[in-house]
Amino acid sequence: MRTPPSILTDTTTVDVDRSDTGYDAWVQQAIRAVNADAQRTADTHLLQFPLPAEWNIQLYLKDESTHITGSLKHRLARSLFLYGLANGWIRPGVPVIEASSGSTAVSEAYFARLIGVPFIAVVPRSTSSEKTRLIEFAGGTVHYVDDARTVSSESMRLAEETGGHFIDQFTYAERATDWRGNNNVAESIFRQMAEEPHPEPTWIVTTAGTGGTSATIGRYVRYTQRATRIAVADPENSCFFDGWLGGNAQERCETPGRIEGIGRPRMEPSFLPSVIDRMMKVPDAASIATIHALQARMGRMAGGSTGTGLWAALRIIAEMRSRGESGSVLTLLCDGGERYVDRYYNDEWLAEQGIDTTPYRAMIDELLDA
Repeated sequence: MRTPPSILTDTTTVDVDRSDTGYDAWVQQAIRAVNADAQRTADTHLLQFPLPAEWNIQLYLKDESTHITGSLKHRLARSLFLYGLANGWIRPGVPVIEASSGSTAVSEAYFARLIGVPFIAVVPRSTSSEKTRLIEFAGGTVHYVDDARTVSSESMRLAEETGGHFIDQFTYAERATDWRGNNNVAESIFRQMAEEPHPEPTWIVTTAGTGGTSATIGRYVRYTQRATRIAVADPENSCFFDGWLGGNAQERCETPGRIEGIGRPRMEPSFLPSVIDRMMKVPDAASIATIHALQARMGRMAGGSTGTGLWAALRIIAEMRSRGESGSVLTLLCDGGERYVDRYYNDEWLAEQGIDTTPYRAMIDELLDA
């Protein structure tokens, strides 16, 4: 009687085993290190902007500059690294590459060093020197391009050339972050607002670089069934406003922007128009005038993206005042102004750019003081 073949010696089954216990141990340690960073970090502050008490309107700034890497992008970088590690895209010894105007790259360089992988930031040559210094201080390498529109294509080329991983914030920002909670920026906002006079903001105002923040907050608001509306402020020389207004996913803008960290020459995959209730196109001079007013009234220096969002928030508050409404409005302090002392706080640079902040500063003072 013939002995049946053993399952261990059967030759009809095709079997390829790619498991690597060394890699598994490395990725577990890397994820543990990134999660440990979140546990070591206290929540960012919620600041109240001074408005006259009789208005019965409160304006808040969620101060994301207090993250260890100095900006809102710290949350995004952590999410992108966890996403890349969980997907098996980030591997030991292989470079992580990003297309960034600065702040995202600063935060990603920090996380790359934390888990021990090389990091390359592809940035426009116009990026502020302080941001590139911070990238290198965190252990990253800066790779410049002359045309800001080519940062993504150059990042893809470098990833192919080096065998590295293009982490691609503009594609993955909206999906790497858990919009249902898990201490994302939206959950943090509503938790901190719980004891305020108007705990559910009438409006939350964001700006868009990747679109990930507006996507996270907009989804969370719907998921938790709140009445808060989402406004996005867009700077000059960015296509998000026109693409949102016309429903055109192919919208383009050929002129380089001057407000670093926000605005894009194309509609990015992470920008979700469907979660946004309102958009506002903000002149660069208004953005910069607003951060000067913020410094004068609160003693806080902030980047231009903060000014873009704060200007839009002040316009909304002026509308609420004209209608006799009460409530609260919240926007983000995205990063500190120390990174931009050679630009937005430099009279020579403003003159070279033809930016006159005077009329917009007068509008702010009239609203707040009249």
